[in-house]
Amino acid sequence: MFYGFYDPTYILVVIGLVICLLASAKMRSTFSRYSRVRNHSGITGRDAAEQILRRAGIYDVRVEHVSGSLTDHYDPRSKVLRLSDDTYGSTSVAALGVAAHECGHAIQHNTGYIPLQIRGALVPIVNFGSSIAWILIAVGLFFNSRSSILFLNLGILAFSLAVIFQLVTLPVEFNASGRAVHILGGSGMLYDDEVNATKKVLFAAALTYVAGAISSILQLLRIIMIANNRRR
Repeated sequence: MFYGFYDPTYILVVIGLVICLLASAKMRSTFSRYSRVRNHSGITGRDAAEQILRRAGIYDVRVEHVSGSLTDHYDPRSKVLRLSDDTYGSTSVAALGVAAHECGHAIQHNTGYIPLQIRGALVPIVNFGSSIAWILIAVGLFFNSRSSILFLNLGILAFSLAVIFQLVTLPVEFNASGRAVHILGGSGMLYDDEVNATKKVLFAAALTYVAGAISSILQLLRIIMIANNRRR
């Protein structure tokens, strides 16, 4: 039961927010630490990305610079691997780790990695679901009628798609990081101690995805609890 404007389920949102903030802080502090450690070979993030792609037999993916901090990503539609200011021209072990991680996504795309294909197929569905989820939920909460329950259920279903997307993303990201560590160590680009440093950077990055998934699950749980309260 809710009293006045007090919503006890809001604590779930707070918990999710705190988890995300802690994961983000961990990621940035770890990246900052190892961005000051130069790799022994002196190659840049761009050089490493191009070498990794060639070693994997991938010649149709371009490596480009994109502005911003930690905005690195692989675009499978245009087959472009974009590296941020922190990565593109940097010779740090952190930069090579991030570059290799994005190459991991390019390799996943090239080899038809199933979880990546599933995630790609979910994108348009999730975008649509995310755009209408809160509208449906708001309508369901605003009106007090039998039809409001239908709107709430549809909103929950739509929001669930975003949660599923977050969960599917986890194996994709962990696999890309695993590929990155294996490539950097096996190619000789990094020494063992440098590979260990890279592992710490990629693990911290992976935690942000885990935190995002947990936050989404907690938000979904909150919506379900509110809907159940309305049904009563």
